[in-house]
Amino acid sequence: MADRRFNPVGGMRDVQSFVDALRRLDLDIPCDREVLAAPRSPLASPLAAGDIVIGNRFAIHPMEGWDGTHDGRPGDNTFRRWRHFGASGAKLIWGGEAFAVRFDGRANPHQLCLNPESESNLSRLRQTLLDEHRHAIGSTDGMLIGLQLTHSGRFSVPSAWGRREPKILYRHPLLDRRHDLPDDYPVLSDGEIRQIIESFHAAARVAADAGFDFVDIKHCHGYLGHEFLSAHTRAGDYGGPFENRTQFLREVVQGVRSEAPGLKIGVRVSAFDSVPFQPDPTLSSAGKPGRGIAESFDHLLPYRWGFGLNQDNPLEIDLSEPIRFLELLRELGIRLVNVTGGNPYANPHLQRPALYPPSDGYQPPEDPLIGVARQMCVTRDLKRLFPDLLLVGSGYTYLQDFLPHVAQAAVREGWVDSVGLGRMVLAYPRLPMDVLSGGPLQSKRVCRTFSDCTSAPRNALPSGCYPLDPHYKQSPMASRLKEMKSAMQK
Repeated sequence: MADRRFNPVGGMRDVQSFVDALRRLDLDIPCDREVLAAPRSPLASPLAAGDIVIGNRFAIHPMEGWDGTHDGRPGDNTFRRWRHFGASGAKLIWGGEAFAVRFDGRANPHQLCLNPESESNLSRLRQTLLDEHRHAIGSTDGMLIGLQLTHSGRFSVPSAWGRREPKILYRHPLLDRRHDLPDDYPVLSDGEIRQIIESFHAAARVAADAGFDFVDIKHCHGYLGHEFLSAHTRAGDYGGPFENRTQFLREVVQGVRSEAPGLKIGVRVSAFDSVPFQPDPTLSSAGKPGRGIAESFDHLLPYRWGFGLNQDNPLEIDLSEPIRFLELLRELGIRLVNVTGGNPYANPHLQRPALYPPSDGYQPPEDPLIGVARQMCVTRDLKRLFPDLLLVGSGYTYLQDFLPHVAQAAVREGWVDSVGLGRMVLAYPRLPMDVLSGGPLQSKRVCRTFSDCTSAPRNALPSGCYPLDPHYKQSPMASRLKEMKSAMQK
């Protein structure tokens, strides 16, 4: 059940109602009254920088489908998702898939990962996407296709659902306790980190051979690359000062350019974070989680386990280090940057603003529109400082029917270069096509942030839009998900 303290976007009748809601919340979110069709639409305008050419301003975020095989190969549902990515009309495919560079670095037992068949399988996925795009659009001109390379670090679950096998960089006083890590649980050594870096190099070489235009060196959402950025308390070559905490990135980039000289590099980064949140136990009832509240942190000040936050008040954003990080990307010749925030395991309302929580989540602690505005404004501030970088924005799905109005305004006003879509394309893959063609949105396909695409993988099922996509809605998996959710509510 949705939290009734908020005015749900899905219940707003028209653009004026949406604008009025923004005013009541005093939110700085741009919104155009009229959505233009191509070629007049800002969303249809090409994006070019150097040898990078992207045909429009829609991007598809990387995802974890939970639909590969146990040995890391794509399954039928994986190919289906990639066909949808191609048919979407978006010209920038940012990663398409979160691809683990090692078996022990997978976030789930069905995540795609590096194996002897990876080049062939990735090539087939890419060609499937291109064929579908050509069929839908008539041409693949202006497409830029990447593969996100990742190691799940603290959140590794490579072998069996529910059996966590964390690879951590430092002891975290809140997350270690949440995940029941014993006091003697080991941190990765510098030598082990160098072996992981070599796996990134090998995966990049495979991506290049499979025909991808770029790889994303993932630095977001609490996974290993992101954890490096907050490794203030770690000793050795990869922790402590900012230069050490970014040494992982430097060494990965150096090796990628040596192993795959023609391959472009992008980085998706959580530009801000917060402390872990939990359901308020005083408000939880009848299987319904309480509103999210921050875990107690007063005894941990200054808070040294985050990135992009104020160490004296870790509920506040501080962009000083994220700005240094983007300066480093510029120095390294990396121009593709995808901006996101938070950690879906610790504070999902920051990353995925939604009215309905996933099965392991909490009721939103704020109107989800505030979360959308937070992500958009951080991206805007970084874009103003780095006009030469190509920035992809995140957090748009909760806007629902008003997503095109806001996306067009954000691009037109220079807040962002490309509008990234994640959950929305699971429910409504043709949304970019429909927007650019000037047609009305298919309201029954618009994602309403029910969070089943998250609850399903939390319960060992493939990720998909179970409420709106007939393929999942009518499958035996939907019945299993319904049973699991009902059991949790008792």
